[in-house]
Amino acid sequence: MDTIIFIGSNKSGTSREAIKAAEQMGLFTVLFTDRPKFIEQRKEFPDVHQMIHLEDLQNMESLKGELDLLKKQGKNIRGCLSLVDPFVYTATLLSSEMGLSHPPPSAIYKMEEKTRFRKALQGLDLNPFFIVIPLEEPAEKVAERLEHSLPLIVKSPQSNGSKDVILAESKRELEQGIQLLRKQFPGQAILIEEYLIGPQYLIEVLVWEGKVHIVGVIEQFISKKDRFIVTGYHYPASLSKTQHEKLKTVIEKVLATLDMTLGSCHLEMRWVNGEWKLVEINPRVSGGAMNQILFEGSGINLVQEIIKIHLGEEPDLTHGKLRHVFAQFITVAARGMLLRVTGKNRALSLEGVKEVYVKPRKGAILTPPYSLGDRYAYVIASGESYSEAKETAEMAAKEIKFFMEPL
Repeated sequence: MDTIIFIGSNKSGTSREAIKAAEQMGLFTVLFTDRPKFIEQRKEFPDVHQMIHLEDLQNMESLKGELDLLKKQGKNIRGCLSLVDPFVYTATLLSSEMGLSHPPPSAIYKMEEKTRFRKALQGLDLNPFFIVIPLEEPAEKVAERLEHSLPLIVKSPQSNGSKDVILAESKRELEQGIQLLRKQFPGQAILIEEYLIGPQYLIEVLVWEGKVHIVGVIEQFISKKDRFIVTGYHYPASLSKTQHEKLKTVIEKVLATLDMTLGSCHLEMRWVNGEWKLVEINPRVSGGAMNQILFEGSGINLVQEIIKIHLGEEPDLTHGKLRHVFAQFITVAARGMLLRVTGKNRALSLEGVKEVYVKPRKGAILTPPYSLGDRYAYVIASGESYSEAKETAEMAAKEIKFFMEPL
């Protein structure tokens, strides 16, 4: 029985859509999860043919033991992958040991941690100014030393989803940001970067046999309050011919430098004074609604093509009819316990709305956004133009109402 292994998954979003795609491709799906709740909710995962709970999904010996059992059960393991931080590298190592198609482990290792990829790309013009703060240097000394470079970004090298990314516009904010992250992550280095000013884009990339394929360029709309939260996405981004050409050159240079010859990744870049600058790179497809956004806009099921790469098969990146797509995400302004959500059916009834997703259930505690995980609903709409898709998505999003008991 041809089997594919997934190391970790969220309940929704691209990681879950990949499991559904694998099932539709006729593969036997096995999910290794470290979430006991998923075992309790087993009936809500009909696309997962076998679910295995392990406390530590980075324990290679435990994983290999379970994989040996699967082989003894007659499972023909064709692929092993993860679309969830921080298990991409673990899945890559397992694939390598089993002789399966896999990305270069060294490239994945560099991309999964921010100081590693910054150092690997040091010397390239696309890399902004950055510095890794020594653990022993007092925060006030760092703030004094870097005061002339403000504003700056302070971040944890292992954070994702905009968690633990702080904008420091004054010496005091820089000192406080360093102290906050040191308290949250004792013994861990802190990365400080130049604050890039310019429109930001997300670029989804597949690499097959050393050739880089830009699958989609998506413009991001960012809310900057306590944290940087992406609240809107537009596909396809409106770029000039020069921007497209420079982007392709830059991405090929980045991936060549990282020795990324096979697999998938996404980059976040800003257009700054006529040049592309790298904000982030991650060794997996973007999470959340990204697969659906690309499918509605281009007809490409990206997670399905990623699975093909892990099966050793050539991906099909043929576009269908291009349409503008806008995804509007919804957050809340105050902390509270969710009582009910209304408006989903009204939002879905609007012409052009493709999907309405509400994540939390009754009784959940909701907070203002401190990471991308604190976006509690989204609407995806398509149209013949950017303005049509955006207006429809924003109109539908206004129909969604969260009723909460203040806490």
